[in-house]
Amino acid sequence: MSNSNEKISLQTYLALLAAALLSFTGILTETSMNVTFPELTRVFNVTLDTIQWITTGYLLMVTIVMATTAFLLKKFKSQTIHLSAAIAFVIGDVMCALSPNFPILMSGRLIQAIATGLSTPLMFHIIFSRIPAQKVGAMTGLAGMVISLAPALGPTYGGTISSLMSWRMIFWLILPIIVVSWWLGSHFIRIDPVGTGSFDVLSLGLLAATLFSLVFAVSKAGKYDVFSSQVLIPFMIGLIALGLFIYSDTHGSSQLLDIRVLKWLSTSLSAFTYFVLQFVNIGVSFLIPVYCQYALHSSPFIAGLVLLPGSLVGAAISPFAGRLADVKGYALPIYIGLCSMTLGGLIFFGIQEFLTAWIILLVYSFLRFGFNMGFSNTISNAMLNVPHKFRTDINSLFSMLQQFAGSIGVGIMAAVMAINQNNGAGNLAARSFTGGRYDFLLATMLSAAALIAAIINFRIQKHKAQLK
Repeated sequence: MSNSNEKISLQTYLALLAAALLSFTGILTETSMNVTFPELTRVFNVTLDTIQWITTGYLLMVTIVMATTAFLLKKFKSQTIHLSAAIAFVIGDVMCALSPNFPILMSGRLIQAIATGLSTPLMFHIIFSRIPAQKVGAMTGLAGMVISLAPALGPTYGGTISSLMSWRMIFWLILPIIVVSWWLGSHFIRIDPVGTGSFDVLSLGLLAATLFSLVFAVSKAGKYDVFSSQVLIPFMIGLIALGLFIYSDTHGSSQLLDIRVLKWLSTSLSAFTYFVLQFVNIGVSFLIPVYCQYALHSSPFIAGLVLLPGSLVGAAISPFAGRLADVKGYALPIYIGLCSMTLGGLIFFGIQEFLTAWIILLVYSFLRFGFNMGFSNTISNAMLNVPHKFRTDINSLFSMLQQFAGSIGVGIMAAVMAINQNNGAGNLAARSFTGGRYDFLLATMLSAAALIAAIINFRIQKHKAQLK
């Protein structure tokens, strides 16, 4: 039994740093390329809806790879997984930097995504394998800071480098970070496999089909009618693939990840809360710059800048949120976080006609405070409430949910905005105002639903604790 004074070794800190550097760099590139889309459409002579797959495809690949980590962490040494991730990142990074055409750039991005899909769950695996339970909250708070700060800095990094030098330098300049991560990982990551099992290729294929079909359907909803064949067919394919995946994963001789962990209501409620937190976080982060430009006529620079203070506030609060959980329990910071997110969404919705860039900056900072109070603590709480042998499955499942929630959150909020811009009344600013109103309402309702789920979850946990 670990005690609160148990020291964390320097080796553990350096192992965490190795995984965190790789994860940070991978997540940084998720958003750093977004600002280069207009230039890349001209360079490679492709349309914007094609170029955006640099990000959408990247996120999907990350999600799919994360689904494999439950098996990989049981089967292979963590050092081997980190080494493979670093090699994949270097190969993909160099391909992107040298890409003569769009297919090579896209291929490089997908290879890079493999590294991010491996490194982020590995970071949490090190925490839950090497950190005493009484200090898990603080360490996952630091991990949450890495995850939330990287996408916030991405557009600033990408925009600055592409303006001063070239978009290709976005890839060259991050290579030294990967080399450092590679060296640290080879010397300090020392965690043996935690189980055995065979790899379920069929389940992985079905999961990939599910994720791709659902995201593709959502991406089409902004252009076509929701009940059109262009939307309904991929949506139905996604649902069928999901049903087949669940059956294959629970009835086959091997498993991709043990989704039976969701049979515990507490775990399912935590998974729902975690999904909503990231859905609202990434969805609103996409919505605000779009809303500022279309509805408030802000410049692209101002539209992007309003997100930065909130992202920095969130990153700074994440370690504090983890320490608060260690001292006071997980319920308090998660309740504070979800109440703040619900109130933030409600403020956006309630005073929308009075919104300016400055007001949006302040309300978004409040919303991001809420997100980071609850985000990492939700996965920590879920992890510590299952038997130890299921922790790699929880890690993989929640990491996968995090990425999928982000991609589907952007897709749905973009579709809602596009539907209103294409079909509403009034000028473009008025139609964008209406689209934003529905998106703010969606964010508020989902946050409130997650708060209710968290309340039920902690009542279940309290009842179980009283029975022991």
